[in-house]
Amino acid sequence: MMIAIWILLGCVIGAMIAAMVSRVAISRAAIRARVSQKRAQSAQRMAEIGSMTSGLAHEIKNPLSTIGLNAQLLGEAIEDLTIDEHEKRRMSRRVGALRSETDRLRGILEDFLEYAGEMRLDRLSTDLNALIEQLADFFHVQAQINGVQIRLDPAPSQVLMEIDANHIKQALLNLMINAVNAMKDSSDQGNELILRVDSDDTGRHAIHVIDTGPGIAPEDQERIFHPYFTTRAAGTGLGLPTARRIAEAHGGSLELHSEPGKGSDFSIVLPPTPPPAQPPAQQAS
Repeated sequence: MMIAIWILLGCVIGAMIAAMVSRVAISRAAIRARVSQKRAQSAQRMAEIGSMTSGLAHEIKNPLSTIGLNAQLLGEAIEDLTIDEHEKRRMSRRVGALRSETDRLRGILEDFLEYAGEMRLDRLSTDLNALIEQLADFFHVQAQINGVQIRLDPAPSQVLMEIDANHIKQALLNLMINAVNAMKDSSDQGNELILRVDSDDTGRHAIHVIDTGPGIAPEDQERIFHPYFTTRAAGTGLGLPTARRIAEAHGGSLELHSEPGKGSDFSIVLPPTPPPAQPPAQQAS
C-alpha cells in the first residue's frame, strides 16, 4: 500500500514539474516571439525612415541646383549693371555667399546619398600597388597646394585582389582629404602623406593612409567614425563613416592608429581573396 502511495505521489510531483517546465518554456517562447516582433517592426520602421530620408534628400537636391544656377546668372547680371562700384561689389558678395552656401548644401546632400544609398560592389581583380599609384597621381596637385608631399610605399610584389576599385578609391580619397586637412594648417614644412600596401601572416592586405599631422585625441578616435561628427567647420562628418562602410562591404575593416603629436594611420584592411573554384576532376572512362 505504501509503495503504491509513493508511486502515485511521484507521478503527481512529476506531472507538476512537467507542467511548470512547460509553462516556463511557453513563457520564454512568448517573450522571444515578442522581442523578435519588436525587432522586425523596428527594422521595418528604420527602412521606411531611410527610404523617406533618401527621397527627401533627392527632392531637396533638385531645387538646390535651380537656386545655384539662378544665383550664377544673377551674379553675371550684376556685373553688367551700370551702378556704383561699391554697391556692385556689395551685391556681388551677397550673391557669392548665396552660391557658396548652395554648393555646401549640395555637397552635404551628395555625401548623405552616397552614405545612405545601397552599395553594390563590382569586384574585379585589381593590383593594390597600381591603385595607390593612380591615387597619388590624381591627388598630387591638391596635396602640393597644401604643402604636403605624397610618398608611396608599395608592397614588394604585385598584390591582386577581387575588389570594387572605384569604391575603394573613394574610401581612400576620403582618408587622403582628411589627412591633408589635418596637416595643411601645420607650420611643419616636412608634412607627408604616405600611401602604403602591406600584408600580414593571415593573408590579409592593408592599404594605409598615413599622415604626419597633429594626430587624434584618444577620446575622439571612435567618435570620428560616427555620422556627422567632425572637428572641421567645413566638414560634413560623413567621409570616415562612408570609408568604413566601403571597407566593411568588402568584408574588411577600417582601422585607426593615432597618437597626438605624431600623426595618424588609417588602414583599410581587406580579407584574403578566396582562390578561384577548381573545376571538378573528370572521371576516367
